[in-house]
Amino acid sequence: MRLVALLAGAGLLALTGIASAAEPYGVWLRPSTGTQLRFFNCGGKLCAKVAAVKSQAHQGEVGKTIVPGAAKSGGDTWKGDIIDISADRTYSGVITLEGPNALNVKGCMLGFCRAETWTKVR
Repeated sequence: MRLVALLAGAGLLALTGIASAAEPYGVWLRPSTGTQLRFFNCGGKLCAKVAAVKSQAHQGEVGKTIVPGAAKSGGDTWKGDIIDISADRTYSGVITLEGPNALNVKGCMLGFCRAETWTKVR
């Protein structure tokens, strides 16, 4: 009986580990621009900086912050500002982890929204 309980507990722990294995931290590729962005924990919030750019014309953007501190608003969702460095605009953003390799980033301004799903690089 103890063996069954022990195995059941181990199975539950394994499932819990799988469920929480996906996280937004790491480097993500924005497919529309080829830009790589590093997401990290900053004081309990989700932050992101430009890690690499495809175009030499945008080399000056590397290291700049695009998400200064999004707060967790649900299981796999964060809300906060998203900065478009090239246009010098700030959008109201929602970042949703859709799986271990898919991060949906949506920015809205004046009722107009645009979303894109990014792919995890590492």
